[in-house]
Amino acid sequence: MYALVEDNAITRIFSRPKGFTLGDVQYPQNIFSLWTKAEKEAIGIYEVEQDNTNKRDEEWYINANVSYVFAGGKVTASYGTATAKSIADRNAVDDDGVELDPVIVIKGLKTIKKEIFDRQAAGLLAKYDWYVIRNNEAGTSIPSAITDYRTAVRAKCNSMQAQVNGAADVDALAALFTRTTTDGVTSRPLGEWPTDPNG
Repeated sequence: MYALVEDNAITRIFSRPKGFTLGDVQYPQNIFSLWTKAEKEAIGIYEVEQDNTNKRDEEWYINANVSYVFAGGKVTASYGTATAKSIADRNAVDDDGVELDPVIVIKGLKTIKKEIFDRQAAGLLAKYDWYVIRNNEAGTSIPSAITDYRTAVRAKCNSMQAQVNGAADVDALAALFTRTTTDGVTSRPLGEWPTDPNG
């Protein structure tokens, strides 16, 4: 990414190399790759340096727009302060801040994450639903390993959802999903789903 600086002010941002006109001169796009840094800067073309200090993980935050500044002979692109996404459900409002009628609920991160756990648990259980169906229809017993696994999946889902419910803010919620490695073992505070008895 490049910026055109004229009279110490940024007048144009180039998200990709492209030809442009400056004064009475038409410059081809290949100057971005063929010219040296000094040659480009001599006509006011500066490579943009990215400052991601304020950039946050977009799974949990809404990043502010990028702003561009020319100072000290360089152009820097930086983010403003990010806003944490809502962890709680809320009702949608119109432009005046009045709740919509009928009410439209916007799901917060807690609900979104808990629904993911529900879908994952359903997927894990579905693999062995046929045992339950066979038991109901024909009275064939379900192997204890399968029964224990299904019970463990439901318990783990409830446990993870309880941990999500207990998160005080978006950073506490994000921390539950953060994997760390200690002594070669990678884990997260939420833990993992039970091991499938059949691999």
